[in-house]
Amino acid sequence: MWNEPYLETCCRSALHRLELSGALGRPDGLKDGPCLHRLAGMRLAAHQADGRFRITPEGEARHEREVLRSRPAA
Repeated sequence: MWNEPYLETCCRSALHRLELSGALGRPDGLKDGPCLHRLAGMRLAAHQADGRFRITPEGEARHEREVLRSRPAA
């Protein structure tokens, strides 16, 4: 049974960009800001004291399951 909240396409994209940003993270105030705040509310991202969002271990696991899983094999 699926027991995780659904991630809208825009939020999956924001999660992917967050993963790609690595330790640098993503600043608040960008177009994907609402999604980053939503991801933080789901504990998939953390809004740090420096104002940047960084992916959490839970976010990395969700990224692997939902984003990387959907990529076609090379």
